[in-house]
Amino acid sequence: MGHSVIKVNSKFTLLLAFEVRNEVFVIGQSVPKHIERDAHETTAHHFLALHEGRAIGACRWRETEKGVKLERFAVLKQFRGCGVGTDLLEKVLNNVKSILGNGAYLYLHAQIEAKGLYEKQGFVAIDPVFEEAGILHQAMYKYG
Repeated sequence: MGHSVIKVNSKFTLLLAFEVRNEVFVIGQSVPKHIERDAHETTAHHFLALHEGRAIGACRWRETEKGVKLERFAVLKQFRGCGVGTDLLEKVLNNVKSILGNGAYLYLHAQIEAKGLYEKQGFVAIDPVFEEAGILHQAMYKYG
């Protein structure tokens, strides 16, 4: 399956990312919309996966007082298992490195079902499993 990952660079592509996240989180996982969208949307770095012009995946990263937080990784159900999540993650890691250089503290809250994706990229699970928006997660980190 051919797909590409781009850095969001317009209001239109940001809206496409929001649509993917809405379908995955709000509709698919019953995450309340007021939790899924937050005050960091305008300052985060957003990415979008496309297949034949259709938005199929999205994610973002942002700087926090702890380091770099990777978040909102979403892939439409019919495109899971096709490398879209891996490509989104790799694009984000490369973008963080190009902006901040080597050695940044990277962290995320992985849904338990997706932990393997992050472990393959060197993330290590820390702290006990916790619930966020009604879904089990685990904190993970790595130095990039």
